[in-house]
Amino acid sequence: MIELKHISKWYQVTGRPVFILKDINLTVNEGEFVSIMGPSGSGKSTLLNIIGMLEAPSEGSYTFLEQSVFDMKEKHRSELFKRSIGFIFQAYHLIDELTVYENIETPLLYQNIKQAERKAMVGDMLDRFHIVGKKDLFPSQLSGGQQQLVGIVRALIAKPKLLLADEPTGNLNSKQGEEIMDLFQQINNEERVTIIQVTHSEKNAAFGSRVINLLDGRIESQSQKPLKQA
Repeated sequence: MIELKHISKWYQVTGRPVFILKDINLTVNEGEFVSIMGPSGSGKSTLLNIIGMLEAPSEGSYTFLEQSVFDMKEKHRSELFKRSIGFIFQAYHLIDELTVYENIETPLLYQNIKQAERKAMVGDMLDRFHIVGKKDLFPSQLSGGQQQLVGIVRALIAKPKLLLADEPTGNLNSKQGEEIMDLFQQINNEERVTIIQVTHSEKNAAFGSRVINLLDGRIESQSQKPLKQA
């Protein structure tokens, strides 16, 4: 599904390159649940942003669903992103001026899905995740856990093949965090959605089938983990 070859990312500082990522080679198969760990500054979020097509590498190639991502025109790359990838941010990134319903509906607007179909899809998701009663509330009226749940529902509404999560439980208490991780595992097991998460938490990382450890922009180690049983 994903193949990164010799991915590097650097910035020029006083005429010299400062590396954020250096020679990353990584393959992720469809249906995997991968956790990326490492200390602050190790390049975790940059790697996730490159996989999510939010940043371009300075060097290297990225193949997603057998398509060379950074050889594509920006319009086609944007369409591939909208069609195939859901992104969950630590800071939620909900739109303050929109209700829960409208936030969840937003990705469908970009795909030009007709109103009746959008209404049915959003209704199904509100019901599935037990947030029908929150649909007319604004983000400021929700708890952190509720906001993150809405962010997850928004990321899933368009049925992505790949779900990317950057510290998805970083702003949540332990109970909320465990509920979110259980949900990720359910989505991965039952719907075979491929998940890549960045996390500082070894407990959260253990929910995945593989853990990748970054250090100073390089892959230091990889380990297969047995799936945590719900």
